Amino acid sequence: MIYSYFPGCTLKTKAADLDRYGRFAAEKLGVTLEEIKDWQCCGGAYTMARDEIASKLSSVRALAAARDAGHPLVTLCSACHNVIKQVNNDMQNDENIALKANNYMQLDEPYRGETKVLHYLEVLRDVIGYDKVKAAVTHPFTGKKIAAYYGCLLLRPGKVMQMDDSENPKILEDFIRAVGAEPVLYPMRNECCGGYVTMEDKPLAAKKSTAVIDSAKSAGAEMAVTACPLCLYNLQRNSLTKMNVFYFTQILAAALGNEEAQKDLDKKVNNG
Repeated sequence: MIYSYFPGCTLKTKAADLDRYGRFAAEKLGVTLEEIKDWQCCGGAYTMARDEIASKLSSVRALAAARDAGHPLVTLCSACHNVIKQVNNDMQNDENIALKANNYMQLDEPYRGETKVLHYLEVLRDVIGYDKVKAAVTHPFTGKKIAAYYGCLLLRPGKVMQMDDSENPKILEDFIRAVGAEPVLYPMRNECCGGYVTMEDKPLAAKKSTAVIDSAKSAGAEMAVTACPLCLYNLQRNSLTKMNVFYFTQILAAALGNEEAQKDLDKKVNNG
């Protein structure tokens, strides 16, 4: 199985673990991720203004590159996935945006939203299948109680993202079961961690992040997993209540026998 892959900026810097362990697990599970050449930042946030085109062009470029390669486009970062999926929806359904973007891009063939955009979790669930993931696990997280943290961007807007039920999701909980752990359900799992508010109002971000971790801990969670670099930052750095938060790809890589992933997990857990 071959997919075009858009890593995004943060996965090349602060969130390198999300990328590295995702690539390892993909290879282990028979998936080839072909990184798009000369990709550019997705913009980090989807622009709601209907007359704003420039911020969408890098996503259109990536989508067109995947179309031309003949593969679906896979993303890992929640923010990148949100932006690219919403831009793809614009190119399918908004004639004004599609016309302006294609006029600016001057592609050999205008892009009309032909590329299928998938999050890595969707590949695990819908293509590989969680049963096969479970069968490939050599180091299960037996007895561990893990909280799935979705945040805002992975699921919303629900009509566009179409990954799971935006109010009662289970894709991450089913992933946690596949690696042998017990998922912990808690009220704040798809509430905002504070997001970019941390840039201007750290106390507010701390309040929101603390509420998430308190909610997970009160439900019995020992650790949490996420797909969002900004969420991981806020929950680890801003929350007044401390709990280890990991990228889901690191948990997956460790379950599949990656020693580096397991050593890093053990180190963080032992250090509290």
